[in-house]
Amino acid sequence: MRASKVAGLLLAAGEGSRLGRPKALVEYAGERLVDRGVRLLEEGGCHPVVVVLGAATLQVRGAVTVRNPDWASGMGSSLRLGLAALPEAAESVVVALVDQPLIEPGAVRALIGSGAAGLAVATYGGLRRNPVLISRAHFAGVAGLAVGDVGARPYLKAHPELVTEVPCDGHGDPSDVDTPEDLARLQAQ
Repeated sequence: MRASKVAGLLLAAGEGSRLGRPKALVEYAGERLVDRGVRLLEEGGCHPVVVVLGAATLQVRGAVTVRNPDWASGMGSSLRLGLAALPEAAESVVVALVDQPLIEPGAVRALIGSGAAGLAVATYGGLRRNPVLISRAHFAGVAGLAVGDVGARPYLKAHPELVTEVPCDGHGDPSDVDTPEDLARLQAQ
């Protein structure tokens, strides 16, 4: 898949209830997690990058931002809104989450370079994690099953024959930053 036809989508709308503040605003190594996520997608070969915001309103340099007024309903509404906001020229999208700041651009490049025709998911230690590549042919199906606090996972489970698993070991760490303890561990590294 040509990288110029691959958009990036960063889901960053949540309030970070367990963390005590929106994750998009959290800083790590002098950079907000939202900016780090945009950089991940750009350096991985995605253009343009769309960021879905909600609980926090902020400017994000280098990205198209979309505000999800229904952000409190969970990740599903943000994924649906983000997919709908992608330009027609995008043949596929790499979806990343704002709370996984240690994933490296090599994971995005691996997904794009996998040759997957439909769906590709990054694996770490053999376990499916993020990011995920979704071709346009699957946007409607993914959106239809993205309800509540789930994203693409139900669609991937329903269509295992279409999913290419892409090993991304060596391209960062997919750990989430969900709690103050997670953030303290991250900042101690």
